Amino acid sequence: MKTRAIVTASLFVLALIVAAQVAQAQESMAVNIPFAFVAGNATLPAGEYRVQTLDRNSAVVLIRCSDAGPSAMVLSQAAQAKDTQTQSKLVFQRYGNRYFLSQVWKAGSIRGRQLPKSQAEKEIAQSARLETRGEVTLVARLSPARP
Repeated sequence: MKTRAIVTASLFVLALIVAAQVAQAQESMAVNIPFAFVAGNATLPAGEYRVQTLDRNSAVVLIRCSDAGPSAMVLSQAAQAKDTQTQSKLVFQRYGNRYFLSQVWKAGSIRGRQLPKSQAEKEIAQSARLETRGEVTLVARLSPARP
């Protein structure tokens, strides 16, 4: 009887841990991006997007248009900030009127995701004049992912 209670309690704790991981993986960021942009090798139009990693430590960033439009899956690298992020945000590199998603950060964490430069971004960066370059940061809001 005692063994059965321990097994039941252990299964309950395991279920809570799994549920917490699933809930965290489903949390996404919603952001209105007012310009067309490049994420990896995909060019996406302006619109409302949901951005999330597949799970807490995943290198895959999923970018989905909220109105069932285009989407992209991009491999990323771990990034770390000196301070805890106060806001969830997406960071874009701008060259003239072309925007490239470069970083994804969640509020409350020092860890983020860095997207590697695509071949197209590298080529544009080499030819872009200094005054046409910049960095654009868009604040995102955390929201549960839609199924």
